Amino acid sequence: MSSGGWRNRLRRLGWRKTRLIERLAQPLDELLTALVQDSTTGLLIIDRAGRIVRVNETLRRMLGADVAAGGPALTLFPPEERAEIWEALAPALAGRRPPSRFATRLGRPGAADEPAMEVSGVVLREADGSISGLILRLSDISVQKRLEAQLAHSQKLQAVGQLAGGIAHDFNNLLTAIIGAADMVLVRPDTAGEAREDVVQIRRSAERGAALVRQLLAFGRQQTLQPRIVRVNAAITDIADLLRRLLGGRVVLELDLETPGRMVRVDPSQLDQVLVNLAVNARDAMPEGGRLILRSGHVTLFRPQSRGSETIPPGRYVMIEVEDSGVGIPPEVLPRIFDPFFTTRREHGGNGLGLSTVHGIVRQSDGFLAVESEAGRGSRFRIYLPRHDVAEQATVGLPAPAVLPPAIAAPAAGRLVVLVEDEEPVRRLAERALRQQGWRVLGTENAEAALAMLATQHEAPAALVSDVVMPGIDGPALVRQLRARWPGLPALLVSGYAAETLRRDLAAEDMRFLPKPYTLKALTAALAEAVPQAAAEDPAKGPAAGLAAGLTKDPASQRRGDTFRSIQTIK
Repeated sequence: MSSGGWRNRLRRLGWRKTRLIERLAQPLDELLTALVQDSTTGLLIIDRAGRIVRVNETLRRMLGADVAAGGPALTLFPPEERAEIWEALAPALAGRRPPSRFATRLGRPGAADEPAMEVSGVVLREADGSISGLILRLSDISVQKRLEAQLAHSQKLQAVGQLAGGIAHDFNNLLTAIIGAADMVLVRPDTAGEAREDVVQIRRSAERGAALVRQLLAFGRQQTLQPRIVRVNAAITDIADLLRRLLGGRVVLELDLETPGRMVRVDPSQLDQVLVNLAVNARDAMPEGGRLILRSGHVTLFRPQSRGSETIPPGRYVMIEVEDSGVGIPPEVLPRIFDPFFTTRREHGGNGLGLSTVHGIVRQSDGFLAVESEAGRGSRFRIYLPRHDVAEQATVGLPAPAVLPPAIAAPAAGRLVVLVEDEEPVRRLAERALRQQGWRVLGTENAEAALAMLATQHEAPAALVSDVVMPGIDGPALVRQLRARWPGLPALLVSGYAAETLRRDLAAEDMRFLPKPYTLKALTAALAEAVPQAAAEDPAKGPAAGLAAGLTKDPASQRRGDTFRSIQTIK
């Protein structure tokens, strides 16, 4: 074949090869286009100058607008972040380092809440290895960021709650000593005039301190709860009269209760506390008067739902709503309203524990709390509590029984009680109070000393009163050792730690629990209740008289009175 023929043949082969490559490349380009367009992640292709080459449909939906090719890619991001974003992209486009991963937001005009985006990149290279641009992958990480923020917030609250629980023990010991000493002074016949007024003021201040500790424990979800089956509508109706007195004449209280009413398992006094806190906050948000609405209803969730910072799992819930027509909560303040010690009313005596206490009570009751508010248009707090459908009688919301329980008789005089308390001021005051009631007291500072003294004791003690947390052998372990010698020994354990898990453990072993700070009257009454009586005495006399009188009161009325007395420290 002539040289011209070979050249013609090679030319035809080269042409066919080019056509073949073009044909193969055509479906490949269509495949790449389909992958880009159908990707569930936003994709942005830019050239070396940072101009837009291509945007997929997912990113267009994220932006809420069409994007023209050839424009600067930085215009897709907020103006205040563009310089920082270019500093992250420029080295990769220049080939100095691989693309870095960074977080940013989309600069959608007029959008109030920009989604959080994570941007990662891949370098585009030509056949000769030169860089022609980047493929940027934009992933919406708003849910992840929200969960991270919730986790961080939860960890912060847990840390503060643990701190509160730790200091509560020592603080409650101090308050117990202060309250007990004040009570001792007040019963003296020579305490009168200004001296008596001063002691009363000391006692009131100690009670305010005790209320603050209870709020800290509530916020830290470490308080002792006594959950019962509660009819929600009845509980709201019972507290309504108290709320009307708190709200005053300028605020109108309305009840919008769904029928038939439903039940929840909750501590009724803590539910009252939640409603009082929210009502007082609503009153403060309506200085010129307004309307407060308490609603009840039910909600069934088939999938997790986000309500502000809360994510509510699927389930059936009873919803309690507190809506006011007040000034509302500013947007910059709303994310912080449940933070402890955060308040906008410091000059009016607010301590920043009101809403954090509400949040802690609701969460410790396995519920959830959500808030919606708009400046100038009021606020709406919604409480979601797990619905209780077990066929058992509700203990709150029903009329009181016609037959009252019998009064508890006082213990026989001269019976021996072992008192173990490592705080000397508390121990001395408790010893005096018990001796005044006719007990013979064997007081020690720790469990080891008590065991050593009882080793030579032939008389069986009538009861044991012991602190729970002590160096060495703790209170429950001491009870077990003594019951090995004297089975069924009545035990009353006291502690400044008011954890619900502690309360359940003690109840499971038939050990009564009295949280600190306690009054000396409460101590003697609790001991009289714990010790079985061989012969009943006059219930109007002795340490059990106060407790017997308390049994004749309407429980709901007593609970409302306790709630009313505690609102002085809630703002």
